[in-house]
Amino acid sequence: MDNFECVTHSAEETESLGERLAPWLPPGTVVALHGELATGKTCLTRGMARYFTGDTPVHSPTFTLVNEYGRDRILYHLDLYRLGGPEELLTLGYEDIVETDGVCVIEWADRAEGLLPEERLDIYLEHVGGDTRRLRFVNRCLDEATWEALIRELGLHDRYTRPL
Repeated sequence: MDNFECVTHSAEETESLGERLAPWLPPGTVVALHGELATGKTCLTRGMARYFTGDTPVHSPTFTLVNEYGRDRILYHLDLYRLGGPEELLTLGYEDIVETDGVCVIEWADRAEGLLPEERLDIYLEHVGGDTRRLRFVNRCLDEATWEALIRELGLHDRYTRPL
């Protein structure tokens, strides 16, 4: 398991990080986002979705629970904030979404306790102060070559640690 941390200083920087991360996510990747309210989960997802869609507006699917972005490659965006429990997720077709060739990003992933696939990319977001956020990436799915290239591409090789 490989890990790294980075810090962003604005919503725009968090979105940019998401957009630069997205091309490195192979089909079938599940990205589990963890963090309190307003830690940047939707900003990061908006950046990833921008990679899949161009300039199409991306909003948190809090009231619809699932949004789909892209044409050739699909990004599924799940927001589990209002979910009553993991069993409710199963009635939404969760297993079908997670097992697709698309990329699945799950906000409030802790609410899917026990249903997340073992092979996934966990991203923990937290407030550091003001608009600054710390993001900790825990790789449970990308092969070593892809992981190393991703870290270099994101310019994070100087903050790369194994394990945290």
